[in-house]
Amino acid sequence: MSGATSVLRTAFTTKLWLTVLVALALGALLGLLAPDAGAAMQPLGDGFISLIRMLVGPVIFCTIVTGIVSAGALAGMGRVGVKALVYFEAITTIALVMGLVVMDVLRPGDGVHADPAAIKLTGKASEYAAAGEHQHWYDFLVNIIPESVVGAFVDGNVLQILLVSVLFAIALKMMGERAVPIARGVERVGEAVFGIVRLVMYLAPVGAFGAMAYTTGKFGPKTLTSLGTFVGLFWATGIVFCLVVLGVVARLCGIRVLPLYRYFKDELLITLGTANYEAVMPQLIEKLERLGCPRPIVGLVVPSGYAFNSDGVCLYMGFAGLYIAQAFDIQMSVWQQLGLLAVFLITSKGGAGIAGAGFVLLAASLSTTGVVPIAGIMLIFGVDRFLSMMRGIVSLCGQMLASIVVSRWEGVFDRDRAREVLAGRVPADDAAAPAEPLPAPAGGPA
Repeated sequence: MSGATSVLRTAFTTKLWLTVLVALALGALLGLLAPDAGAAMQPLGDGFISLIRMLVGPVIFCTIVTGIVSAGALAGMGRVGVKALVYFEAITTIALVMGLVVMDVLRPGDGVHADPAAIKLTGKASEYAAAGEHQHWYDFLVNIIPESVVGAFVDGNVLQILLVSVLFAIALKMMGERAVPIARGVERVGEAVFGIVRLVMYLAPVGAFGAMAYTTGKFGPKTLTSLGTFVGLFWATGIVFCLVVLGVVARLCGIRVLPLYRYFKDELLITLGTANYEAVMPQLIEKLERLGCPRPIVGLVVPSGYAFNSDGVCLYMGFAGLYIAQAFDIQMSVWQQLGLLAVFLITSKGGAGIAGAGFVLLAASLSTTGVVPIAGIMLIFGVDRFLSMMRGIVSLCGQMLASIVVSRWEGVFDRDRAREVLAGRVPADDAAAPAEPLPAPAGGPA
């Protein structure tokens, strides 16, 4: 009995990735062999995601507050924020351009010859389209202010929680020594929250099984086959982006990207199964600290990255926008595509806290430009679940590297420790290096 218990404990802790992989395979098999039964597994996947999402607010708050309080001068955190935004904008622009170029060269939408007048928005797609039509480029700036402090956490809006957390941390910083007991209390609460996360992660295989069974049972091979070329091309481009573009970024930081992905294999598989990369935010924060990124940087870059660094969404918007145009036989000039690129660069930053963010942002962008009919989203709605899997994986890979890039830029990335961790020479449960104050810029004190 003790031997079986030991094997079970290992499967759900040190070998969680293997357990999740098996669960994904079983879920896909159930969905294919018994579609109705597979579709009925949806509550398992949704329940797991909800369990994680209920912890995202406390995780962001505790991480940001303890990170900023321990970061030394406030000017250092402002510098980190600016560098993070510069990196976010650069990498998401590359993702958008890459999507547009691939679609322009290979043109998988040619030959569809869809009639915009014959397509009607129905069901969930019409809800997403309606939400998208009411989205504006400035919405994420306006909506960043919650109606109340508690409301930000109730609604689970990442941007609003980020604002409240930063303001609270700055206020503590201004209090000086009087804030030390409060900061220590927040740190202890954070430790408890991460303890809950570890407990919830035992259910990751169950959630992955339910989500995959639902996907294959609900949408099945017929839906995938009808747009297989488009889906396959998007997946292939996403993989190339993660290996080549992010691979170059990783090399510039002094590490290799494949060992990095192996290190985050649990999170990648959970994202693949649930099509939701927000579900792994708490583990991402913990493992980046263990990898050698200082807590103040991780605490600021990761939560803000979920709002501003959605590489997968940007890649998807470039793909989907041109596919719909090609399917409607709309020939877009270079200038029109550049205009579309400019709109996508702005609207892609407003996805935090929006259900079906990628689809809503696509609808918002198309309604803003007026060049491509918004009804065209129905052409790809059936396979959006398969697209969202790769959207999540690409965005997660971008999130992995963002903190590393900013830490390296600040000169505080522990590259030697990272190499040891990625090589497996540091125990998986080894505590992260203690947070150190950020260095002052070369010109003077921070």
